[in-house]
Amino acid sequence: MTMSGLTRRTLMGGAVLALIGAQARAEDFPNRTIRIIVPWPAGGVTDIVARLIADRLAAQIGQAVIVENRPGASGIIGTDYVARSAPDGYTLVLVTASAQAMGPSVLTTVPYDPVKDFAPIIQATTAPAIMVVPKELAANNVAEFVALAKQKPGQLNFASFGIGSSAHMAAELFMHMTGTKMVNVIYKGSAPAIVDLMANRVQVLFDSIPAALPHARAGHLKGLAVTGPAPTPAAPDLPTVAASVPGYEFTVWQGLAAPARTPAAVIQRLYAEVAKIMAQPDVKKILADSGAEPLSVPPDGFAAYISRENEKWRGLAKDAKISVAN
Repeated sequence: MTMSGLTRRTLMGGAVLALIGAQARAEDFPNRTIRIIVPWPAGGVTDIVARLIADRLAAQIGQAVIVENRPGASGIIGTDYVARSAPDGYTLVLVTASAQAMGPSVLTTVPYDPVKDFAPIIQATTAPAIMVVPKELAANNVAEFVALAKQKPGQLNFASFGIGSSAHMAAELFMHMTGTKMVNVIYKGSAPAIVDLMANRVQVLFDSIPAALPHARAGHLKGLAVTGPAPTPAAPDLPTVAASVPGYEFTVWQGLAAPARTPAAVIQRLYAEVAKIMAQPDVKKILADSGAEPLSVPPDGFAAYISRENEKWRGLAKDAKISVAN
């Protein structure tokens, strides 16, 4: 046998053995603790979703599933940690629109590729934001707000949680589609932003429904609209932004992903188990009460959606000339 023939057989044999080993590991999965990394602080909506999944998944698979919070850099630190982890299904990440699409679209450098470095498992939720303004602002609906912003170009402020955050990108999309210009005022979180919104130091905030709707219900703010494609049961009295700004749609989403090259059999097993969880009536109610819609988008569909989201936000960042060195 020639050396080249021997080399080819050796390589082929090694590949076969590697494939058999991967299949064996997949068939044995899971046989130890699974970690779900949440790249945000404890207590937020993302953390709540991760713990809903973790508790029920542990009961279904007979193994411990723990949630580990690794916040920082608008979700990038924790997300990058998983991108660099072993592709064996035991370290997962609760991926979000901010860390997987919006943030990477505006940052000059991101340590991971949001599309290529992950194996999507399931899109678990989607949720609109709510557009809220100070109660004394001379705008009672979206059309009136657009007119006010056009009368005062560059004089109105919008609150955000940083460049590339959901609140920032929702406002940028709004300005892009309405031809308005506002000033971005950055806060460390929703609570201080809402305090300044109530004091009319900023004039609009696109925030999560659980964070902002109670203040509107109490009369401290005015809720103008929700940002999804249709009204939401969590705020049935509010119209959509799209009713006044045709084509406007902004939703945040969450799901699970593993590092790229995780065996397909492991991905499918995790998808099947989490899909069962998302179909449970109590899970649906908990999520609906927080303004979110439970989903069970499979791996291929979720991967395609993440790709489309990256294209959407990269396009907006280019058109609006948003670029941040990090």
